[in-house]
Amino acid sequence: MFTGIVTDIGRVRRVAETARDRRYEIETAWDTAGIDLGASVSHAGCCLTVTEKGPGWFAVEVSGETLSKTTLGGWRAGDPVNLERAARLGDEMGGHVVSGHVDGMGQVVSVTPDGGSHRIVIAAPPPLHRYIASKGSITVDGVSLTVNAVDGVEFGLNIIPHTWTATTLGRLKAGDFVNLEIDMLARYLARWQETAA
Repeated sequence: MFTGIVTDIGRVRRVAETARDRRYEIETAWDTAGIDLGASVSHAGCCLTVTEKGPGWFAVEVSGETLSKTTLGGWRAGDPVNLERAARLGDEMGGHVVSGHVDGMGQVVSVTPDGGSHRIVIAAPPPLHRYIASKGSITVDGVSLTVNAVDGVEFGLNIIPHTWTATTLGRLKAGDFVNLEIDMLARYLARWQETAA
């Protein structure tokens, strides 16, 4: 489990095709000596398992299913990546409960300055848009955010200056795709309503 609070912007340093999947090596500012092999790390919202590591880098393998259903399929060497280590018992819950299982890809409609912040509008793919509510939580590329407004399949977010610079969200532009994970509570509430009807 994660909280959606990014603690490092890593960088893809190498991409390799394997017999089964794809292998990514990720550069990080973290002390990799403290990362166990088999540890779970959120990469732009996708929970992946550390399979190898060295000073300042670690490797993960990504299945074809994940490559086809997330933005990871388009990663190239040099691309920045939001990283978060798995939450531990007793950690501060700064964001919201995030599973690291991407529900789908949204597309950025617009990015505009809004005072000292930036407003991002994203189109969610049906039927995910049904689970997004104003003032509810959503995870975008691994970042826990509060939804400001919803209009059909589109929803708006206000990105404060810290989040703009401490994550990859500050690099987004219209047309880009992002990984979305809807709020777990919204998912279960919607399912409960469907079965109760």
